[in-house]
Amino acid sequence: MVERVLKSCLGVDPLRCLVIVGYQAEQVKHSLAQFQDIEFVEQAEQLGTGHAVQQLLPHLEGFTGDLLVLNGDVPLLRSQTLQQLLDTHKTHQNAATILTAQLPNPQGYGRVFCDGQNLVTQIVEDRDCTTAQKQNRRINAGVYCFNWQKLAKILPNLQSNNDQKEYYLTDTIHQLKPVMAVDVEDYQEILGINNRNQLAEAYQILQDRVKEAWMMAGVTLINPDSITIDDTVELQPDVIIEPQTHLRGKTVIGSGSRIGPGSLIENSQLGKNVTALFSVVSDSVVQENSRIGPYTHLRGHVSVGESCRVGNFVELKNAQIGDRTNIAHLSYLGDATLGDQVNIGAGTITANYDGVQKHRTQIGDRTKTGSNSVLVAPITLGEDVTVAAGSVVTETTPDDCLVIARSRQVVKPGWRLNFPTP
Repeated sequence: MVERVLKSCLGVDPLRCLVIVGYQAEQVKHSLAQFQDIEFVEQAEQLGTGHAVQQLLPHLEGFTGDLLVLNGDVPLLRSQTLQQLLDTHKTHQNAATILTAQLPNPQGYGRVFCDGQNLVTQIVEDRDCTTAQKQNRRINAGVYCFNWQKLAKILPNLQSNNDQKEYYLTDTIHQLKPVMAVDVEDYQEILGINNRNQLAEAYQILQDRVKEAWMMAGVTLINPDSITIDDTVELQPDVIIEPQTHLRGKTVIGSGSRIGPGSLIENSQLGKNVTALFSVVSDSVVQENSRIGPYTHLRGHVSVGESCRVGNFVELKNAQIGDRTNIAHLSYLGDATLGDQVNIGAGTITANYDGVQKHRTQIGDRTKTGSNSVLVAPITLGEDVTVAAGSVVTETTPDDCLVIARSRQVVKPGWRLNFPTP
């Protein structure tokens, strides 16, 4: 949630980014380690929103700009909304500008009362509202823009005269002039998360946004309710996503591709006109016009070339596959490099692990393996090699040869087990 809040700030280009931490602070710091130039501010006791912002006083001493205050549990804010808040704040030279929303059911939220020019006259927390005040549907989103110099003068004087004995940031509004409210166009942006049910609701809102945007951009989603797409995914027009398919991480899918049903694609790049049916693809690349599945698993930095077929119950791990290569069914290729136009027979595996280390298998262009072949790595098969079915290949082979590595068949006529007579 905090990552999403931080990313929403990128569009407004802040000079500094300070994250106030308290409960399980070390875990929060660890989770945000990938963000550059974050400053963490410790709030040893959690005594309310006003108390949290009070912790900034020594860190912002001498600062003369504006302070944007966001909540870590409000992850659906758009950058455009924050920019609108900042623009309004600067245009009207407000002491404070607060983000508000008109909620159908405002229960649990503080109410904001304004005059005809949207200047704030009063903010009352939900628990402190009278029955009449609770009829007001304009709520405080908990997102503020302050003139820091004006705020810093009154922060030390906050009082905890409420039933929670907390220091409310909203109490500063009564001491600042002018204060203006900006209603967010989509109230769902400011929904907070306090439990797992609200977390699921927020995720559904995000999914609706993402899927609507892709469908408007020319992507076909068949039964969208059964599909999930991270907002980090990139799709080109005319991609078709079948039901029960999930696209995660930094995934890119090219035009004309058909993904699913029942597929999981994660942190992978699929080229144009790729088909992936009932398959799992993670941290891998599939070039254009290739077919994956059904029931294929690509993992660990696999690269599949153009116009390949990787079919039923095939697993590839850390393997590089050349163009127009077929691995049709029931195979495992780990730590392998295959050339162009290779054909892997059913049941072929690379025995890549010796109990201590992993070893690579190299297979040249146009080489074919028969069914149930085992290639014991480290090993290299040259170009135009044919491996006879059922072979266990342990030695490197030259180009243009037939490899037979199996026991000769023995037939004993008239033989059967003799069981004792009962």
